Amino acid sequence: MVSLFDILGPVMVGPSSSHTAGACRLGLMARAILGATPERARIALHGSFAATGDGHGTHRAIVGGLIGLMPDDLRLRDAFAEAERAGMRWEFVTVDLGDDAHPNTAIFELEAGGESARVRGASIGGGRIEVTEVDGFAVSLGGDYDTLVLLAEDVPGTIAAIAGVLAAEGINLATMRVDRTGRHLDALMTIEADQPVPERVLNQIRAFPWLRWARSVGKIA
Repeated sequence: MVSLFDILGPVMVGPSSSHTAGACRLGLMARAILGATPERARIALHGSFAATGDGHGTHRAIVGGLIGLMPDDLRLRDAFAEAERAGMRWEFVTVDLGDDAHPNTAIFELEAGGESARVRGASIGGGRIEVTEVDGFAVSLGGDYDTLVLLAEDVPGTIAAIAGVLAAEGINLATMRVDRTGRHLDALMTIEADQPVPERVLNQIRAFPWLRWARSVGKIA
């Protein structure tokens, strides 16, 4: 099935859906995974993002996303000034991730309030994105669902306990993925749901003693 989005592309500011709308959505997703507007951001750009991103407005789009601007926000044109007013410091560097990496790949290293996050993702065309790594764990997130990202100790019953809390609230799960660093070490869960997870439910999940952190990532427009 072909959608109107596939034909017309996203509503956005800038000349390229991949280099501007997609770049902005990557910034928004990385910000959501951190759980706050970054105080410091280091963004490594690979391939086409690095080679032509400056002319396509990629840098401004990414910075705008990191401070919460949407792809159709006219303030993206002044994203650097907006970010300075928000108190964010940032730098861009170029990285060669090899031929297997998507040419529109960015790696975010973010810090805010003593928390940090490392997020890798790519703009895959038409404004769409795919986040493939969070803090060293493999994931697959596109921002199309309301999503929970959780880091927990790898102990028996964690998946059942979290799924039970969501089921009790009538929250329908679209996908769930679990990756771990090793047996009885840490496990990262990404759960995509058909509706937003209320803050009180998120706080229930955060109360589990084996949970290290949990963050809610809403749909990225």
